[in-house]
Amino acid sequence: MSILFEPVRLGELQLANRIVMAPMTRSRADARAVPGAEMVEYYRQRAGAGLIVAEGTAPSASGLGYCRTPAIYNAEQIAAWHQVTEAVHAEGGRIVLQLMHVGRAASRFNKPEGAATVAPSAIRARTQVFSDAQGMVDTEQPEALSLDGIATVIGEYRQAALNARAAGFDGVELHCTSGYLPMQFLASGSNQRDDAYGGSARKRVRFVAETVQAMAAAIGAGRVGVRLCPGNPYNDIHDEDPLATTVALCQALEPLALAYLHVMRSPLDGLDAFGLAREHASQKLILNDGFDGASARAALEAGEGAAVSFGRHFIGNPDLVERLRHGQPLAGFERKTLYTAGSRGYTDYPRFDAAREVTP
Repeated sequence: MSILFEPVRLGELQLANRIVMAPMTRSRADARAVPGAEMVEYYRQRAGAGLIVAEGTAPSASGLGYCRTPAIYNAEQIAAWHQVTEAVHAEGGRIVLQLMHVGRAASRFNKPEGAATVAPSAIRARTQVFSDAQGMVDTEQPEALSLDGIATVIGEYRQAALNARAAGFDGVELHCTSGYLPMQFLASGSNQRDDAYGGSARKRVRFVAETVQAMAAAIGAGRVGVRLCPGNPYNDIHDEDPLATTVALCQALEPLALAYLHVMRSPLDGLDAFGLAREHASQKLILNDGFDGASARAALEAGEGAAVSFGRHFIGNPDLVERLRHGQPLAGFERKTLYTAGSRGYTDYPRFDAAREVTP
């Protein structure tokens, strides 16, 4: 049997196989950031994964900023997510929730009225986001978080972890890349503070370390993971030394017995994100970005990680695990429906039908 289909334990998470569904924003929540019936079906269809990491979900109203993305800060959202986790568990799957505070990568048109846009420093991201009301719009000028504000946001993450457990999730993952609030603190270009949360790499990683510690204290470190991508420039992020920042982050997280680190391949030439994490972190690794079945199997057999996550392949292949197990062809997906409302290009991708593949 291929190593891909062997069970593995990540902290408190027992996985039936080593194929992980990566978190992917699909913009199917309603205007109140509440998951609906289509999201229940979408995740149910893909419960064959050893672990599903559900899409980036805001821990607070200020953490929202994209169009039709979900949240988990009120009772209605928790109840709706509970339907998702029940469906996945009924199929024998495991699911954790990725917590995503977008920070300055936000538009007021995608937030509840009165919700602030915050960041480590008052520096606007030179990028745009989509809004149903206005189309593509510039991101907002953010407010620099005060020390009390930082404590408040960390408390919101902690409560979101508790809310996720109340909703039936097996754990949570901190989204620490793609230019969102945690990475805004990590990167020297977006974090120009001169207090205990800015300056040296050791100080810039403090926000992430304290956030992870708070979530781990709330629900157990063995149910908490962190996703990172050294050098990711998305959402106007620049760091003068991403290698040093990543090493400092790994060192800060090392004392915690986290379930895993979810490491994306770095876009920077010469920066081996997987090797860097193996060298400076003892947590088990989920490897991500650009894998197919053969390369995932080779990476695991070489001891590069404990599991591999797939994103794009899970969009058009709800039965991805079985297709890989039996060597069946993989379907593509429709790009223009990635972020549109409705079931098209979301829950209507068929499972593999061997009978239809037979040539008469």
